[in-house]
Amino acid sequence: MDYASIPTPASCYADFCLIPVGTGSVSVAEEVAQVQRVLKASGLKYTMHSAGTTVEGSWEDVMTVIGKAHSAVHEKGVVRVQSSMRVGSRTDKKQTAEDKVKRVEDLLSKDAK
Repeated sequence: MDYASIPTPASCYADFCLIPVGTGSVSVAEEVAQVQRVLKASGLKYTMHSAGTTVEGSWEDVMTVIGKAHSAVHEKGVVRVQSSMRVGSRTDKKQTAEDKVKRVEDLLSKDAK
């Protein structure tokens, strides 16, 4: 197999939690706000939640915006940034993160009946 010819998936979603290390503060709200500014400027679809953010788009765009989020936090003086990330992709159909949640909510709504 020619490793160089393996393509990346056309699209993906990534759930990531960017962690600034060594800031001297237990709060990370300022850094999280900076990450959200980068995501907003990217034009990609994203959803912040209590433990991170899910971002959707092409593989290249998603990985690029996460890299830019790292850089933006570094530019604020944080010398070490760590991210924890889960990435998913599908080839059988288009499915957004919102679609995935709705599917489970639909199943749960049947429980109430």
